[in-house]
Order: sequence, then structure tokens, then C-alpha cells
Amino acid sequence: MNSVSEFAQQRGVRYFLVSFTDLRGTQRAKLVPAAAIDKIAAEGAGFAGFATWLDMTPADPDMLAMALPETAIQLPWKPEVAWVVGELVMGGKPVEQAPRRVLTRQIQRAAERGYTLKCGVECEFFLLTPDGAALGDGADRQSKPCYDQQALMRRYDTIAAICDAMLKLGWEPYQNDHEDANGQFEMNWTYADALTTADRHAFFKYMVKTIAELHGLRATFMPKPFRELSGNGCHTHVSLWASEKNVFAERGGELGLSRTAYQFLGGLLANAPSLCAITNPTVNSYKRIHAPVTHSGATWSPNTISYTGNNRTHMIRIPDSDRFELRLADGATNPYLLQAAVLAAGLDGLAQQRDPGPRRDNNMYSEPLPAGEVGLLPSNLLDSIRALRSSETMRTSLGPAFVDAYCKLKEAEWNEHQSQLSAWEREVTLDC
Repeated sequence: MNSVSEFAQQRGVRYFLVSFTDLRGTQRAKLVPAAAIDKIAAEGAGFAGFATWLDMTPADPDMLAMALPETAIQLPWKPEVAWVVGELVMGGKPVEQAPRRVLTRQIQRAAERGYTLKCGVECEFFLLTPDGAALGDGADRQSKPCYDQQALMRRYDTIAAICDAMLKLGWEPYQNDHEDANGQFEMNWTYADALTTADRHAFFKYMVKTIAELHGLRATFMPKPFRELSGNGCHTHVSLWASEKNVFAERGGELGLSRTAYQFLGGLLANAPSLCAITNPTVNSYKRIHAPVTHSGATWSPNTISYTGNNRTHMIRIPDSDRFELRLADGATNPYLLQAAVLAAGLDGLAQQRDPGPRRDNNMYSEPLPAGEVGLLPSNLLDSIRALRSSETMRTSLGPAFVDAYCKLKEAEWNEHQSQLSAWEREVTLDC
């Protein structure tokens, strides 16, 4: 496809959502008529950067979103509209802290070393009442609701509509299930290169929320919306390729993985504290990582910097002989920054030939390792932000413009949280 207007002519599209994702993961867009889309693709849709979460000021010039024809997706539920990624520029230069730009820089770094990162994501979400106050299905009450057939089929219309959309888009979805928490679901589609997966991840979140609304529900990817239930994870399956070869796979390697795979994995472990600032980007995120036992009996979330075989109680799981699964990220993670951070940490592991240490096969929930034997994940957002700000590896890899802007934004978020007074605080300390 040579132009966005050609896409419109072929598909009968009347309008385009020229969209980008800011540092908080919020999707911003302008609705552009198809008659004007080629001009917008060439000259950009104008945005005031200060009005978004990109660490800009009202004095900055217009930020332009240049529509990328290759990213156009026709909305399956409203085919007269298409969604297209806008690449951000200001003053003729890329906006360096823009999440998609941060990812494309990492992809280029990997390409210079002959590598392509391929990933698949497992995006968990809850379906709630329209006001977000309660589960959308009042009959979903089992203490172990995972894979509950009755609860899944009560939400058939919504889940099928989302899956049908992915089928139409050619994403090759292959399974949908009711997850471990009441009212929680997960939908899986086939992995791809990191940029394609990130674009699809961003669109998926928009699609799920929109289709849920069309069915009288509200979808949330919030990490921990209910204290007593498991949180929303975003498990990421990771493999590295050179040309058409998966360089993680090695017959005869431990659990079928190569030395390259273990060094990449070692990079994730070594950079885990700073990685958390991106994979777990909200105050609420740390209520998922460090949650008490839930109604189902397990949180399914890691709290230690450790790896294992086919065992879901550690930060990294090796489920098969061609990839590993990073179980750290949650539903609030930015789709582009997630892939960028994984790639940055993994490339550091290769450059430094990092040894991940011994594999741990214990059940971390019922048989935790002795104190000091493995590192603990940060206990709050502030600790992870401080780790990111002080990490020379991540600053060099992800770029100082991004790290400074992101940390400034997240520190402000933490300070806002700290200024709140909770009912728990009053109850516990009023009579002290």
C-alpha cells in the first residue's frame, strides 16, 4: 500500500483515527476525513504536546503526528473508520521520548547486531459494570474461577466479538479463556516482531474497551482492581532471531535454550529493579506484585528476581525449548515501552555476557527461598523509578530524553498519590 488514501479507497474508509500513545499509555488521536488523510500523512496532524503526557510545555511548538500507511487497521466493528499510527515529530525532528520512537531505536540497535526480537503478549482484563464499581457478571463467584465454562459463555457475545475482530485482522488468535479472577479474561493471538506486537497490543486495548462498551460493560487492564482477586498481568513471551533462525533454541541446551538465551535472560534479571518502572508503571502495580493470597489461593505474580523452568511462581518461566516468558509486566504497561525495555535489558545481557545464575525450581508462594538468596522486586513505584533514574545501562540504551521525561512524570504521579489521605490511615492512626 503506497498511501493511506489508497487504503481508504480500497476499503471504503471515511475517517481515520491518527493515533499515538503517550508516556502514561494514554492513546491520543484526531479524527481525520479520508479526503484529507494524504495531506496529514505528509504534513502531520497537529497536537499541543503539553496537553498530553510527554513532558512538554505550553511554549513548545506544535507536535505533528505523521500517519504511517503500513499501520492502518480498519475497525472491524465500524468499518467506515480506520486506526493508523502517528509518528511524532517536532521542529522536523523525532520526539525522542515518544514511546514508539523509544522502541524503534532499540529495534535498530538489535538490527545492528543482526537480531530481531519477537514477542507475544497475554493481556488480561476485567469486564465490569459501566461505572467500574463491580464485576459485570454477578453470578461469577467461584473461588477458583479460572477456565470456568459457564462464566466464559455468559460473556460469549463480548469475547466472540473481540476474537472475530482479531480473526478479520489476520492476527491469528488461537484461544480465549476465563482467567484466575472472577470477571477476568485473557485472549491470545500469534506472536510477531516487537514493533508489530506493540502496535497490536496498543490497538487491542482500545478494541477491548470499545467492544465492551458496545455490550454495556467496561473493560479494565488495571493491575489490581480488587484486593481479594488476582491482578491483570501482561505476560510476555520472548525469543530472539537472526534472519530466520531462533537463536534462543538449542538442542542439548539446558531446557532447550542456548547460551544466548540465558545471557539475554540474565540481562532482564540484572536490570529487573529499573525494568519494573516500565513493566509495572503505576502505584497500583505493586499491589499486584506484593499481593497477599487471593481467593483462588495464588496471586500468579512474581515478587523475586528469579527464573525457573515450567513453574509459574517466578519472574521468568521457561515453558518451552524456544522462548521464555517474562511474567513481570501488568496490564498498565505501555505496549511500546514494554518491548523497548525488554530489548534494552536483553541486549545488555548479551553485551555483558551476563550469567543468570542457577535456576530455581521451588514454589515461591509456599516454599520461599532464604532471605538474600535472590533479589526482591521493588515494593513500590518510587523505588523502581529511582532504580531507573540511576541505571546507566537503561539511560544509555533508552536515551536520556526518555528516562528524564518518564521519571519526572512518574515521580509526580507518586507525589500525587502521597498527598492522598486514605480511610485506612485514619482508622489505624486516628487514636495513636
